[in-house]
Amino acid sequence: MAVRFLSLILLFLVFSSVSPANAQSSSAPVAGQIVSGGGTALGGAEVVLRSSAGQESGVVADVDGQFQFSDVPPGEYWLIATAVGMSPIVQPLTVVAGQPMIVTLVMPEVFRERINVVGYSSAVGRIPGSAQIIASREMQRLQVASDDVHQMLRQIPGLNIQEEDGYGLRPNIGMRGTGTDRSSKITLMEDGVLVAPAPYAAPAAYYSPVPGRMESLEVRKGSSQIKYGPITTGGVLNYVSTAIPSDFRLRANLAAGGDRTGKISVNLGDSYGHFGWLVETFQLHNNGFKVLDGGGDTGTDVEDYLAKLRFNTTPTLAMYQEVEIKVGHTEQVGNETYLGLTDADFTRTPLRRYAASQADVFDSTHEQYQVRHLLARRNWDLTTVGYRNDFSRAWYKLESVLGSGLSGVLANPDRFSQHMALLTGADSAPNALVIRNNNRTYYGTGVQSVVGVTLSARQVQHKIEASVRYHKDEEDRFQQDDAYQMTGGRMILTRAGAPGSQTNQIVGASAVAGFVSDTIGWGDWSFSPGLRYETIDFGRIDYARTDPARSIAIAAIDTSVDVLVPGLGVRYQARPGAVVFGGVHKGFAPPGPGLAAETKAEESVNYELGTRLEHRGVSSEVIGFFNDYSNLLGRDTLSAGGTGEGDLFNGGKARTYGLEASVQWNPLAAVGAAFSLPVRVAYTFTDAEFRNSFQSQYGPWGTVQIGHELPYVPRHQFHASIDVDRQLWRARLDSTYVSRMRTAAGQGAYVAAQSTDAYLVVDLSGEYTVAAGTSLFASVRNLTDATHIVARHPSGVRPGLPRLFMAGLKFDIGR
Repeated sequence: MAVRFLSLILLFLVFSSVSPANAQSSSAPVAGQIVSGGGTALGGAEVVLRSSAGQESGVVADVDGQFQFSDVPPGEYWLIATAVGMSPIVQPLTVVAGQPMIVTLVMPEVFRERINVVGYSSAVGRIPGSAQIIASREMQRLQVASDDVHQMLRQIPGLNIQEEDGYGLRPNIGMRGTGTDRSSKITLMEDGVLVAPAPYAAPAAYYSPVPGRMESLEVRKGSSQIKYGPITTGGVLNYVSTAIPSDFRLRANLAAGGDRTGKISVNLGDSYGHFGWLVETFQLHNNGFKVLDGGGDTGTDVEDYLAKLRFNTTPTLAMYQEVEIKVGHTEQVGNETYLGLTDADFTRTPLRRYAASQADVFDSTHEQYQVRHLLARRNWDLTTVGYRNDFSRAWYKLESVLGSGLSGVLANPDRFSQHMALLTGADSAPNALVIRNNNRTYYGTGVQSVVGVTLSARQVQHKIEASVRYHKDEEDRFQQDDAYQMTGGRMILTRAGAPGSQTNQIVGASAVAGFVSDTIGWGDWSFSPGLRYETIDFGRIDYARTDPARSIAIAAIDTSVDVLVPGLGVRYQARPGAVVFGGVHKGFAPPGPGLAAETKAEESVNYELGTRLEHRGVSSEVIGFFNDYSNLLGRDTLSAGGTGEGDLFNGGKARTYGLEASVQWNPLAAVGAAFSLPVRVAYTFTDAEFRNSFQSQYGPWGTVQIGHELPYVPRHQFHASIDVDRQLWRARLDSTYVSRMRTAAGQGAYVAAQSTDAYLVVDLSGEYTVAAGTSLFASVRNLTDATHIVARHPSGVRPGLPRLFMAGLKFDIGR
């Protein structure tokens, strides 16, 4: 890399050393280098220089990716670079007489553009819609401070986040006012593949990829999200796993800290001419921050393993092929509960956990398998992925006390004083406490292909994408209730339920989806019309609760849905560094299997209008959005405070609108200081309300009047971070403010029992380099130890994470 850099400097010096007479020439040379997103020189790439009049000249980059055009007349031009296996790139430039130009063209690997949601940071500015990426460098810094995906995503505007366990182990993420419960209203992916346990039949994501082993996070909202589906109302969150390195590399992150937390993250990989590999693991243990009555562990253990294997042809051939195999395994055991606190107990001891939750435990296993094939020619490419995800989880947790649901008891402790006594450890009769074994298994499997074609005719360029996906998924519920007696503060099993005696049911879905789009570039304009089609078949089979062998079904319901999802995005380059974009698309979320006849799919029409500006080192983005729902859906889950049956409820008309703004700036960049001071600011305003009146059995809605605000959608969210980055050390301060929000639909003044706290949380982290590739780090989350209510669901008040200190060692060997 150093040799290539020196070569570029030499080119610049040669161009700059021309005589004064030549300096006044009516032409100038244009030279540069072409590299991949990972920094590899792309020898053999074709570079075309096209004038505004349509005249073209072309060269082929040398083995170091360098190219040169001599004696280029002044004027407006486009540099167009193509290479096998890479996505073509077009860069405008202005040639001034006598002023040599040196440019670097970064070309993303084509599979990243086809499969991933954004690709590289450099691609964001070319997308005709809202797109953000937390790239590798920033991701590594965030992983020093936290492995909580909620905290990582705070810097991206437009996201709604509901904390639950303090560690982000079961994320609740929405976008632009959608529901947050188990991230079921957004499309979740890993490496461009649907990753929710059953994204069509049961999208509530009780599994989420481990952010501690991710290379980057991508978010896409607006019209361009319709490429992915099946949910297009809010947006897409894509976890990008660690890529196979181009050379030998060993990275490790070892940490320990409060709550007896220990963490190990290690990845090792290498590449050769036609072969590459990667192995990786992430391990986490903590004892939890809540204090269980009578003592006990409230923590979590996570073990995550990943392996990748790649075979590829020579990149310089006219045709390039690549096969990558990916295998992953994740286990999680968490002593976590849905049982929260009363308001009075939270005020006295916010980190308390009642004795009746002592047997609660979440036990899950996830396995993933992927095979990806890429076939690339000069102007077209085909990427195909076959995948399967298997997930099993048994959440053994308190369901009721003396026959009453937990939410009602905690909301009215004076009325249910006897119930509260049992929850806090008083002796009881046999069978007074019921624990449900929420035993469920899932699978999601399918194959998806996307073909990309690049066409060019004078001043018009077309980037055409067409894709098809076949997907099948299933959720199998085989649940039972066990009864307990409380004696001397300890719970004793008094009645064991038979497997399947509470729920004995299978729901599933199979879907065929197709998508086509054409990004049309014409001068400073680009237009991206697209159309998605989904045909979905749902099935639900109920078995008798006394029939664990499932010898005969007692009910079977089959339904189907067909939908067209159109979208249009427009982008205008007003001037260098100034882009205006907008879009409109149809929002859609599947209705799910086995529903009542009156239950409809979720549908909306969504609009956005925004601008991106880059000027003197300041990058900013401002977007306004408006989502107009003709029907909003609510899902009955235990995590939302419901019964857990998974039923869907019509919410009718609703609308959300708001503003997303972000700024990035290094104020010291222009003054040549010895250190950098990057500043990031993100703000989101959201107004979300119902536009009709109705009575709903869905708990967070209840009796709704026109104008009632949607629950768990804060009006204001603000995040700011500042880094002090010197050569050997750096320090970072992050602050997050979230305004008060409702926990049940309503309007007018906030009611304490139906709202969270407004809160401000400050995090601090730092890193010191002790040797090349080796550094020490430390972090403090919730530096001020702020106490605040983050949720009132599933059952009762839940606290945010208290102050947590971590320290460790990280090293990076190789490239």
